[in-house]
Amino acid sequence: MNYELNNRWGILYCPKGRGSKQREKIQRVLNERKVQYDFVQSESIDSVERLMTMLINNGYKTIIVVGGDSALNDAVNCLMLQERQVREEIALGVIPNGVMNDFARYWDFKEGNVEQTVDWLLKHRVRRVDLGCIRYENKHGEKCHRYFLNCVNIGLIADVMNLRRQAHSLLGSRTLSFIASIFLMIFHRMDYKMRIRINSDTVDRKVMTMCVGSGPGYGQTPSAVPYNGMLDVSLVYHTGLVQVLAGLWLLVTGRFLNHRSVHPYRTREVQVDEAKYALVGVDGRLIGRPEGPYRITIEEEVVNFLIPD
Repeated sequence: MNYELNNRWGILYCPKGRGSKQREKIQRVLNERKVQYDFVQSESIDSVERLMTMLINNGYKTIIVVGGDSALNDAVNCLMLQERQVREEIALGVIPNGVMNDFARYWDFKEGNVEQTVDWLLKHRVRRVDLGCIRYENKHGEKCHRYFLNCVNIGLIADVMNLRRQAHSLLGSRTLSFIASIFLMIFHRMDYKMRIRINSDTVDRKVMTMCVGSGPGYGQTPSAVPYNGMLDVSLVYHTGLVQVLAGLWLLVTGRFLNHRSVHPYRTREVQVDEAKYALVGVDGRLIGRPEGPYRITIEEEVVNFLIPD
């Protein structure tokens, strides 16, 4: 490992469209600040982990993901495949550039302000952050696990996020895709029979959606802190369509926990014994419907993350 790579950034660019203006702007800002860097661009979802592995194996100690929550999730899961000694030498940063940038927004990184973001990253202020982990079996009976920085969604919100992504790929506009997904939601299943164990409580009833967050959870776990060794949980019981729309308004305005159907918890582990038909999303990306019971836990301070000054 040479000295130059210790100080050189590996930048993993995950485009959210076909345009190159954002890439050109980021490179211009980096060049103006005389940052030494190497730029690689993902061509598909599958290529993020491959490129992240390449950057790690080539010795980069500062890796910046230009992308959203899903790209960060891929990067983190790739990082967690490495031995602890390797992980601890790497600092992960983000320049938000995704459909959803919730984890970046938590730290006040804004998508439109590349200059400020790069200036903060240059100061190399590191915070060790927690990772949540969901362990489950897939439809082939294989034991799987997936780490997350932000949250796991189970039920209706995972369904809405899936619809939003599909609509975004067709419509392009974030606003139109959100409106379309809310409209399509009316025709989808609105509740799921679940059996969940949280702390000393057992919830055995119909649940509309559950969010388990190490981070802000797209507004559903707004009090979550990604470095306190705990998971925040928001359970939403079945309610009418009017109340669903009211809940979505509170979600958009940052007051989700004020909804009367939302039941919050704080814990280190969630055991889902039953949620047969509920979709599961991890940091905005679907993993489908796990087979049988699954467990969500927290691992404390395992990733070096670059935060603002």
